[in-house]
Amino acid sequence: MKQSQIRNFSIIAHIDHGKSTLADRIMEETQTVSEREMSSQLLDSMAVEQEHGITVKSRTVRSYYTANNGETFEYNFIDTPGHVDFSYEVSKSLAASDGAILLVDATQGVQAQTVANYRLAKENNLKIIPVINKIDHPNADVEETKIQLMELADVDEDEMLLISAKTGIGVDLVLEAIKDRIPEPVGDIEAPLKALVFDSHFDAFKGIVAYIRVFDGEFKANNLLRFMQQTTDFQVVEAGIFKPDMVAVDSLHAGDVGYVITGLKDPQLVKIGDTLTSQNHPTPEALPGYKESESMVFAGFYPKDNNYKELKSAIQKLALNDSSFHYKEEKSDALGLGFRCGFLGMLHLSIIRERLEKEYQLGVLTTTPNVTYHVVLKNGKEVTVDNPVQFPDFSEIDHVEEPFLDVHMTVPDEQVGDIMKLAEKRKGIFQDMAYNSGQTELNYALPSSEIAYDFFNQLKSLSHGYATMETQFKGYQTADVVKMDVLVNYATVDALGFVVHRQDAVEIGQKLVEQLKYAIPRKLFPMPVQAVVENKAIARANVPPLRKSATTGSDKKNAAKQDMLRRQSANKRLGSKAEMDLPQEVFNAILEVNNDN
Repeated sequence: MKQSQIRNFSIIAHIDHGKSTLADRIMEETQTVSEREMSSQLLDSMAVEQEHGITVKSRTVRSYYTANNGETFEYNFIDTPGHVDFSYEVSKSLAASDGAILLVDATQGVQAQTVANYRLAKENNLKIIPVINKIDHPNADVEETKIQLMELADVDEDEMLLISAKTGIGVDLVLEAIKDRIPEPVGDIEAPLKALVFDSHFDAFKGIVAYIRVFDGEFKANNLLRFMQQTTDFQVVEAGIFKPDMVAVDSLHAGDVGYVITGLKDPQLVKIGDTLTSQNHPTPEALPGYKESESMVFAGFYPKDNNYKELKSAIQKLALNDSSFHYKEEKSDALGLGFRCGFLGMLHLSIIRERLEKEYQLGVLTTTPNVTYHVVLKNGKEVTVDNPVQFPDFSEIDHVEEPFLDVHMTVPDEQVGDIMKLAEKRKGIFQDMAYNSGQTELNYALPSSEIAYDFFNQLKSLSHGYATMETQFKGYQTADVVKMDVLVNYATVDALGFVVHRQDAVEIGQKLVEQLKYAIPRKLFPMPVQAVVENKAIARANVPPLRKSATTGSDKKNAAKQDMLRRQSANKRLGSKAEMDLPQEVFNAILEVNNDN
C-alpha cells in the first residue's frame, strides 16, 4: 500500500481508562477479526493480563479502514500499557508510531499516567488526538475533563472527541480522525533498509521473532539482514504482519509495521532498539534506539526444585520479551544458584514472577526486594550496591547515598492531611503544594526504598481510589542506613539480609524475629533467630522445636539446664552446616515488616 495511505499510531492512557476496550471497538469497526474470534480485551492475551485486567506487553495489529471518502487505509495500531511500572513499554511503542490517541476517562479526568504518557508522546514529536471516554457513564464529568485536557495538552475544545468505547458511540469519529490528523510515514523505499526493532519474543520452533517498524527501504523472505548494534547476521525465514495473529507477507517496505522471523536461537543476539539493515547494502547511519531503562527494584529469583537450567532458560526468554527486565547470575550460600533481577517496580516484579510460574511452570523463590545504594568508603572509593550481600562492613563505610524520587501527587482536598502524614512517615521531604478546583497537588522528595513496595496502594486506600501519583528520579542523597543481617541458629543467612534506616532498625528487628519465629520451618531442637546490626544483636526470638525433650530424675531443674547447654553447644557447631529450608513465607515476613513500619 502507498505510504500516503498508511497510519501508524498508539493509544496512551492511564490504567483503567478504557484503552483496551477502544482497541476492541477499532478492530470490530474495521472487521480485523471475525465476530466468532472477537473477545473482550483481545490484545491482552497473556494470562497475567487477563487476571489483573491490565496491559503488560505491548501488542501490534494491522487493520484496513474504508474511510468516508471511499479510500482504504492501512492502520498499524501499536498497543501500550497504562500502569506506571510499564512506561518503558510505552516509550518503545511511541518510537514506532507517528501519532497517538490520548484517551481520558470522563469519570476520573486527567491522572498521573495520562500526564506521563502525554509527555512521552510529545518528546517523540507525535501528533496527539485528545479523546474523552465513558461519556455515557452516570458519574461522567465531561466539562471538567475538557478543562483538564486543555490545560495539559494545550488543545482547543473542538479538537476533542467524545466517545463511549464500551457501546461504540463516537468510535467512527476516532477512525476518521486517525486518517485526517495523524501524518503519513515519511521514508524512502529506494534507500538502504533501515528498520527499528521495537519488540521481540522467543518461539521454541521459529527462534527469535523481531517486531519492526520500517523507516527506509524494503526486504523479503530469504534476504540477508543484520542487526547493526549486535552485528548479528541472519537470513530472513519469514516476514509478516499482525492481524493480530502473525500473517506472512511477500515483503515489508518503508512505513510498514510487522515482524521478521530470524531463526536465531540465542536470546542474547537481539537487542530491543537495534537497527535492522541489509548485509549487502547497509544503511550508513543507525537509528538512535532507546535510552536504557533503569531498574528501581531488585530481588533474587531462585529455583524451588533445583531446576536452575530451566529457570535460566525461562529468564533469558522473558528478558528478550521484556527489555526493561534485567538479570545477572548470583549464588547464595543458603539458596544456591539463582539470579539477581532488576524491575521497574513491584508490579513489574509480580508480573515477571507470575509469568515464570504460569507460562513456564517453574516454582520460584523470591527474596526481599531492595533498591540500589551508593556506598562511599573511608578510602574514597564508591561502591554501587544492588544486593545487600555486597554491602561493605560498617567499619569501612564513610557514608551511604540512597536514591530519591520526586513524587507528584494529586489528592482530594479532604484527604490532604492523611496523605501528608503518610509521606512524612515514609521519610518524605515536603517540596510544595498547590490547590486546583477541589484537588490538591503535593510535591515530595521520597526515598525510593520507602515507596517501592506498597506506598501507591496505601495512597489509593487513603484517598478511596481518587489520588494519582507521578514519580521521576531525582538523584542520590546521603542517608543513615545500615545493613540488617538475620542469623538463624547462629548462622548468617545471606539471602535474608536487607538495608534499613537506622532509626527504624530496632523496631523492625523486633517485629521481624517475631514473624520469623513462626515462618521458619521447625526442627527437633529450638533455633534462635537474631536480627544483627553492626555486629550487635538488636532482637532475638526462638523457633520452637517440633517436640520437647522429657527430663527424668530427682533434679529435673539441673537436668533441664544441662540439656539446654548441650543442645546450645551442638547448635553452635552445626548451625553453619545445617541445611536451611527457606519457604517463600520467610521472605514475605520481611517484606510485611518493612511495609508496616
